[in-house]
Amino acid sequence: MDTYLLDWANLLLRWAHVITAIAWVGSSFYFVFLDNSLTPPTAPDLKAKGVDGELWAVHGGGFYHPQKYLVAPRQLPEHLHWFYWESYSTWLTGFGLFTVLYLFNAGSFLVDKSVHDWSAGAAVAAALGFLVAFWLVYDAICRLFGQRVRGDLIVGVLVFAAIVFASWLACQLFAGRAAFLLVGAMIATAMSANVFFWIIPGQRKVIAQMKAGQPVDPVHGKRGKQRSVHNTYFTLPVLFSMLSNHYGFAYGHQHNWLVLVLAMLAGALIRHSFVARHRARAQGVRAPWRAAIAGAVLLAGVAAWLTPRHSPSSAAMEGAAPTYTQVRAVIDQRCVMCHNAQLQNKNVALHTPELLARHAQAVFQQSVVQRTMPLNNATGMTDEERGLIARWFKDGAPVK
Repeated sequence: MDTYLLDWANLLLRWAHVITAIAWVGSSFYFVFLDNSLTPPTAPDLKAKGVDGELWAVHGGGFYHPQKYLVAPRQLPEHLHWFYWESYSTWLTGFGLFTVLYLFNAGSFLVDKSVHDWSAGAAVAAALGFLVAFWLVYDAICRLFGQRVRGDLIVGVLVFAAIVFASWLACQLFAGRAAFLLVGAMIATAMSANVFFWIIPGQRKVIAQMKAGQPVDPVHGKRGKQRSVHNTYFTLPVLFSMLSNHYGFAYGHQHNWLVLVLAMLAGALIRHSFVARHRARAQGVRAPWRAAIAGAVLLAGVAAWLTPRHSPSSAAMEGAAPTYTQVRAVIDQRCVMCHNAQLQNKNVALHTPELLARHAQAVFQQSVVQRTMPLNNATGMTDEERGLIARWFKDGAPVK
């Protein structure tokens, strides 16, 4: 029952996390588009109000006219919408999901003794340390170098170096699947912390200065814009790391940290291309696609690099079909300890012929095609045994 309830918590938290992430990413992408699509106003009344940029848009049968003020409007509007709960909700549901799935099951999901032999408690402490440490390093880099000459370039190089090191270290300490997810969670934590510690407090200070009749300090807007831009470049790398932990060919590679870094870099390049495209359209010039092309080529290169020399699915199909007795021996030795009458991970039990027949396709997909099971290959399933399961499934998965 406990496993069943945890599965429900996993499902509901994952659902909520995806919903809130869509809301956050959508609003973030929209405002980045808006900032890079605004044009200087021509109407005298807009100039008189201090409007720095405007955009006319049509959507859903209506026309919209968003305007941006250089620092702040001269008079604070009565109704002001804040964008922050999308960020906070995304982080909270994501951390809840990480806790339910990974921290509560650290011995199975975080620890791979073939990678690093340590206790579940130590792995949990290190995982939480990753979230905090990266934020501190990233924030220090932004504070120290963000306002210098060519500060954006310096910050970009140093943050990229920090992410490369963190990716390498995570893959030396944690199971590959957990390492990929942890790097994504680490960056996502910095994104939400940007909103919590800098963007929203800066906006509150601007409003407080306006209410007090004081001049508005433009540094708050500049700093908030800087962190907001960082967040939009982080988005696609985070999404890749969150999705890729479901694909064993990526996180199970010998140099999985480099796979993660290259794929995240490709995502950042593609995101940059869209940001540059918005700016180019506002300026009436040709959209630059070089970064997107570079990102796509990089992804294609990674895919080619990961191509197995011998396709597991085709090589595994070669040979005579095994008997059920042979398959049963493999299942009992490698799978049943986590899928039995007492313990049914993911509500899958394999201890009887009927149950094995019912879940035959899942067994084939998880152990042969995706090679994600056994989890972290904790029971040591060999390639020969995977091939045996493949031939058994091809033969119709007989259980007699």
